Amino acid sequence: MKCAVYPGTFDPITVGHIDIAIRSAKLFDQVYVLILDHQAKQTLFTLDERYSLCERALASFPNIKVCTYDGLTLDFARSVHAAALIRGVRQVKDYEYEWNQAACNAHIDSNIETILLFAQAEHAFISSSAVKDFARYHQNLEGLVCKEVAQALEAKFRD
Repeated sequence: MKCAVYPGTFDPITVGHIDIAIRSAKLFDQVYVLILDHQAKQTLFTLDERYSLCERALASFPNIKVCTYDGLTLDFARSVHAAALIRGVRQVKDYEYEWNQAACNAHIDSNIETILLFAQAEHAFISSSAVKDFARYHQNLEGLVCKEVAQALEAKFRD
């Protein structure tokens, strides 16, 4: 069984993230959406909240499993015998960053490939940061996040 790991902060999960996860699930028997808990990153949602939102957003896809981790992504990937890490790319600056990360990961473990999936054009502008800004200023979130995430964001930014 071929599996892949799609790591990220997912603060919050967007329709772009969901699209990458679904497209990955078409390529692999099992995809682990790995929510990373880096203490250095300031997140709006707690790890448990991010987990719950990802679970709800991806519940209808049986070969996608949501997990959390606070260590090195490659260590998690090794533990589930992943063949690949999936990374989404929206813009040129994302490509440059991901190319460097892929090189670092290959240095550590050349048996785990990095696969870059390019964002669909309609999702290329969507980032978790932009979504949080839209929510902070009470803008329409339709088409950016799923209903559950929109509700959670609205609750965070109620006056």
